[in-house]
Amino acid sequence: MLKLALGPVPYLWPRNEVMRFYDEMAQAPVEIIYLGETVCAKRRQLNPEDWLALGEGLAAAGKQVVLSSLSLIEAESELGALRRLCADSPFMVEANDMAAVQLLQGRGFVAGSGVNIYNHHALSRLARLGLRRWVLPVELGREDLGELQRLRPPGIETEVLAWGRLPLAHAARCFTARAHGLPKDDCRFRCRDYPDGLLLKTREGQPFLNLNGIQTQSALSQCLIGEVSELADLEVEVLRLVPQAQGMGEVVRLFDRVRRGALDPAEARQRLERLAPIGLCNGFYRGGAGMEMFLGREA
Repeated sequence: MLKLALGPVPYLWPRNEVMRFYDEMAQAPVEIIYLGETVCAKRRQLNPEDWLALGEGLAAAGKQVVLSSLSLIEAESELGALRRLCADSPFMVEANDMAAVQLLQGRGFVAGSGVNIYNHHALSRLARLGLRRWVLPVELGREDLGELQRLRPPGIETEVLAWGRLPLAHAARCFTARAHGLPKDDCRFRCRDYPDGLLLKTREGQPFLNLNGIQTQSALSQCLIGEVSELADLEVEVLRLVPQAQGMGEVVRLFDRVRRGALDPAEARQRLERLAPIGLCNGFYRGGAGMEMFLGREA
């Protein structure tokens, strides 16, 4: 049966909210939980010792814990923190850039979607370095996935983002600070005011992108609930669910019921549409524009 993974929280939530969230997720039907700050090194609501303590508690609850690295390393201090994470973590590490991959050589690691694995040659090279699981880049579709699955090295698990806003890009500039006329070095942690990110609309008022500090996300939430059976047929092992501020427990329960055959995917999708901050999409996976939502079998 497909395993469910809870991705790292991409937003800046107050410490007490983070703790409450993982208390809830410890009882949720997910097998894997990713922990850590992946977006901005200035966010220090939790320190490395806090993440380790959370991981130990979740591991005691029966979860496989993975510590995730930053997606964009910009300073020597951040590289030092990455070195410590890769050297000292008692848990498997998710590498979100090639610096982490280099530091994790010879140890089992996960390659996050930001590592940009686009062909089986890259998969094979990373497997020789210690890769144990990889996350499909969000812009690749089912045809690409099928080809990569056919040619992937033995012993490597595949993970696909099945729920949540898509991480599209990272930049040195903080867009949330800039939206408030603040420099990045004096951002005043304005991203804390947006627990699901800052929505960006077109001039016509249509949701377009979502700003999360230095990260740009999709405005719509990817939803592959209708493709669960297809993903299982493609021998995908893990579905990733990206945390959101409200309703995450119900999101997890709906995916769990669908993977067990206890709920019709169409009914689950209708319920998920009400839980998404803005709306749903599956266009990249189905071979169309990313913001599209295909409901039939064909794109």
